[in-house]
Amino acid sequence: MDIEMENYDDEDPAEIYRKCVELLSSKDFIMEDSVIPTLKRFIHVKGTKEEAIHLLSSNYDAVAQIANLLAEWLLMTDLTLAEVQSTVEDNLKNMIIKHFDQKKADSIFLDESKGNPDWLTALIQHQPWRKLIFQLADKYPDCLMLTFTVKLISDAGFQSEITSISTASQQLEVFTRILKTSVTNFLEKGEEMLDSEKVLTEFAKLVSHGEHTYLYSQVLLHYLSLEPKGGSNVKRLFQEISRFAQKNGHNATPIMLALMGISSHPRLAQALSAMLAKDALNPADITTLYKCYQETSPPPVEFLRIPQFLDLLLDALFKPGSKLHSEQRPKYVYLLAYASSVHEAYRKHNNAYNNVQFRKSINRDELKPTIQAIEKVSSLCVERKGSSEIMPELKTLYQMIEKYQVVAYGIVYWVKHVVSEPSYFKLNTEQTPLHLALLDEVTACHNTLHKITLNLYIDIFEKQYDELEVLAQLELKKMILDRMIHLISKGCVVPVLKYIKQCWQKGDTDISLFRYFIIEVLSMITAPYSIEFIDLFLPLVECEEVTGNMRSEVETTLVNEFIETCKNLKNENRVHLED
Repeated sequence: MDIEMENYDDEDPAEIYRKCVELLSSKDFIMEDSVIPTLKRFIHVKGTKEEAIHLLSSNYDAVAQIANLLAEWLLMTDLTLAEVQSTVEDNLKNMIIKHFDQKKADSIFLDESKGNPDWLTALIQHQPWRKLIFQLADKYPDCLMLTFTVKLISDAGFQSEITSISTASQQLEVFTRILKTSVTNFLEKGEEMLDSEKVLTEFAKLVSHGEHTYLYSQVLLHYLSLEPKGGSNVKRLFQEISRFAQKNGHNATPIMLALMGISSHPRLAQALSAMLAKDALNPADITTLYKCYQETSPPPVEFLRIPQFLDLLLDALFKPGSKLHSEQRPKYVYLLAYASSVHEAYRKHNNAYNNVQFRKSINRDELKPTIQAIEKVSSLCVERKGSSEIMPELKTLYQMIEKYQVVAYGIVYWVKHVVSEPSYFKLNTEQTPLHLALLDEVTACHNTLHKITLNLYIDIFEKQYDELEVLAQLELKKMILDRMIHLISKGCVVPVLKYIKQCWQKGDTDISLFRYFIIEVLSMITAPYSIEFIDLFLPLVECEEVTGNMRSEVETTLVNEFIETCKNLKNENRVHLED
């Protein structure tokens, strides 16, 4: 409570006296910053010291002092200072949330001459209270004081803590800062963040909160995606946000296509937007696209590279049992081959953002062989799915997988559908089913398909197979671990180890599987190891429950040598940092 001390000689002494008595009679007023100015004013209008002392002391409940006393008692019960502080803060936050009054909070700003309260600036320097402000801002979106405080927090550089979508989207300046921070993190950390489903989903939720935030963000990301440095990562963000909006029932296709410059190609726009909006292909629109891309000067290939459209083409060409008319099938194949093999070169232009206008060449050298490869492999996948049926064509499949990434992607898509059938692993008794052996070849030839293949392995590993006996289930999981170990040998180290560590922390996986995984990995690796690798793998290896009782002396030696090597590397790294 602030009391204005200037020019009070012009006010009515009786009114001043009444206001001072009211303030001095309020609960614990002696703790307020304005107590000294109020006392001076009270004495100035002939109030007595005795009366002031009586008013302050009789209304002193010592709430803050009692809280401090209780905190000191808690410290005597062997609680740490951090635990006591957290307890006090949590209780205080609960009381504030329960009794928060929006009108009283907004009254702080009624007198513009007083400026921002000093205590508010001090408050936002502490993370627990910033978190409280965000909670209250979500609950009271129209509160002037909270809106202003959120902006103060953003101005102070703590915008990355604003995780609430509604809080972030209330002010353009705050939203822009959060968007900038998020995009910067994506650019700096690259694939690590782009491969994180959780991070991408949270970012997409933020951007897709409202039409205004979606349009603003997508326009910004589109122009950034045209920059030569980091543009590809930003384009991935742009596409992921469009996909998220589509999955959540929002027809964001017109915005995406408009930003890509499709208005210059009306026939293409009508056909493509219709299929994307319905999330389904149809022969008439496919024929329109086919004709557009057979022209001498076809539309840009980027329209065919929209992830949603590519998924629809893969589904039509590689899903077991897919029924395409013999006359239509070549058109589907042509569009997928065109999207994956045609390369376009553009002129640089400093004042233009739409590359469509400045294309200088189209390279279609790989189009015909890619068409032939897709036609050959997709026919095999759709018509035959048993190991015995595929075996005669195995050499051809391996050659196609190695040479054409789009074929490898189609194989992964096909295998995913085949192995998802309930009876697949019950009927396939081979040590490594042929379909999974094909995935080994995919991961050996194409590191960009590591993530999608690992996700498939995770789905199989976590699925319940109640129709199999317990031992058969363990053998199945070991077989999938072998596939993951193969992924590690091909460079997909951190994602696999993160998943295995996550399974170990959950505690719902058989210990023998971790023991098997550890020995297999230790058998194929050698020092030196990165700090990230040590942080992920060493805790699992050191776990007494997992590696405490190894079956052989060789296994025990592997474990002990790895632990010793890691400790030495950590010590060397610590010394290096200190120097």
